Formats: sequence, C-alpha cells, structure tokens
Amino acid sequence: MNLKDIAQLAGVSSATVSNVMNGNYQKVSEKTREKIEKIIAENGYKPNAMARSLAKNESRIIGLVVPYIGPKENFLDNPYYAHMIAELERYVRNKDYYLMLRCVGDCKEVIPLLSSWNVDGAFFLGVMEKEVPEIKSALDVPVVFIDTYTKEKKVVNVGIDDYRGGYLSARYLLGKGHTKIALATPDYKTPGVINERYRGFTDACKERGIELSDKDCFRTDTAFQSAIKVGQDIVLSGRSYTAVATMSDIVALGVIEGLGQCGVRVPDEMSVIGFDDLPESESMGSKLTTIRQNFSEKADIAGDWLFKMLGSDEDFDEDIHLPISVVERHTVRSI
Repeated sequence: MNLKDIAQLAGVSSATVSNVMNGNYQKVSEKTREKIEKIIAENGYKPNAMARSLAKNESRIIGLVVPYIGPKENFLDNPYYAHMIAELERYVRNKDYYLMLRCVGDCKEVIPLLSSWNVDGAFFLGVMEKEVPEIKSALDVPVVFIDTYTKEKKVVNVGIDDYRGGYLSARYLLGKGHTKIALATPDYKTPGVINERYRGFTDACKERGIELSDKDCFRTDTAFQSAIKVGQDIVLSGRSYTAVATMSDIVALGVIEGLGQCGVRVPDEMSVIGFDDLPESESMGSKLTTIRQNFSEKADIAGDWLFKMLGSDEDFDEDIHLPISVVERHTVRSI
C-alpha cells in the first residue's frame, strides 16, 4: 500500500493524505483526518522515512559531536561524556528525532560529514574557543555548544559556572582546615572549562593567603588509570599534603585508588574532593564528596535552545552558566 492507495480508499487527494501524515491538520477537517488515520491504522501503513525527509526537507537527525577523541580512545573513558550523551539522546528521542553521534580528533573533519548527513541541527560538546568561529560559519544548521567558552557573537552555549565550582571546591577544603592541598588536573593553561575551574580554585586559596605553585599541580588526563598514577605521585612527592582537589569525579576516584595502593587511607590520612557528581561517585566504595552539576538540566536547556532555533530564522546569542553546589559525603575530613 502507498499514499495513493490510502487517498483512493478515503476518497480524498494524495495531498490531503500527505497533510495528515505530516501533521498539517489545519488544512484538513477533523472528520477527514480521523477517516485517513483509521485507514492507515487498519492497513498498518508505515511511510518511507527517506521519502518523508526529502519531501519536508528535514532528516529528523540531530548530530552530536564529541571532539578530541583519538583513534585509540573511546568516550566511555570519560564517564562525563557518557552521561551527557545519554541525557541528550533522551531529550532528542522524546522530540521524535534521532541522535547521530560522532567522536572526532579534530572538529574540522566532521563539518563536511554533518552537511552530507543533512542533519537538522547539531550539538558540539566541549569545543576549544579557536574552533567556534569556523564551525559556526561552515554549518548552515542550528548549532548549540555545550561547555564551551568563546567570545564569538551570536552563539548559543550552555554550561555551568565552572569558576564558581573551582572556588567552592577550594573554600570547602579550606573550611575543613586543609591548607596543604594538591591539585590533580588536566592542562589548566588553555582557556576553557579547566582553566575556569583552576582560576576559581586558586583565587579562593589566595584569599586565604595560600599560593598554589606548579609543584602542587599534578597533571593528568581525564581517565581512571592515569589518575591512579597521580595518586601515587602525590604520596611520593613527600610534600605532606592533607587533601587533593580534582577537576572531575573519575580523576578523584582514580586518585583514591592510587593513594590506597600506597597505603594512604581516605579520608583518615588524605581527603579528596571531586567535580561533577557522577552517579558512580555515590555508588562506589568511597562515597565521594564533590561539586555537583545537573546533567539532565544542562541537556534539557541545550535541547530547548536547539529546537527553538530549528523553528526560527533568528540568530540567538546566549551564554548560559548553570549553578553548582557542594555535595558532602565521606572523602573529606576536618582537621
């Protein structure tokens, strides 16, 4: 059965059937719509998705780009990505759209792919500032950036208050009496999320007359195994730290494992604070004190903006930074 067969059974034109199938009910009487829908249901008719896409000039596909993932890496190495992808997929699915995921080492390589896939819009997760103008100018579909810092105008970005998160992390540890603090962090010198958290952390320390030196910053990528080594390095440094602050929960959990392998108990001998409040931070053995962000809220707001842009020709300019909070559990003690 095809569209013409349904039109013949209903005694209407093919255009009328098309209007019903595409939701253009204002062009069809309620009685006719009900008649056509009944015929469709009785015959189990399912329209060809590709044909509908071409007819409506839409694919119902939303792209999601996760950048800086190398050929030997996968996004599950960083649970933050996994949870954000899950929340964005939930949002897009509930809009009756499809999420197409692409992990890339370089954002430039995905731009022609998005165009050839005919996506209706796209999310970009954690893009470096210098790449935003090129992405924006190269794509002619709505784009929402997530966790991205940029001075580019007419860009929509949804993130959290990273500076405040770093500031609260330091103030919390200082309030518990810790003044000898190590920081386990990725590169904090490049503008972006980590730099904002680092600035907030160090500013809070400076307010208390504490200078964090480069020797106090232990570099790690955002991976559990790398963080284990950093936990060991902190112990072997011999610098008598009482606490470790991290820029992500997965690093905090790795640091705790590394400390434990060196016989250092958390929090009795060393306190650790995370960042993100991943579900894993509460379910694992060491219930992690951390900085909480709301993943579902971030995805919902990013999705709301993307779909608002889908229905408008306006160029929006929004830089949204959602609030964060401290979650107190079992890995920080008072001294």
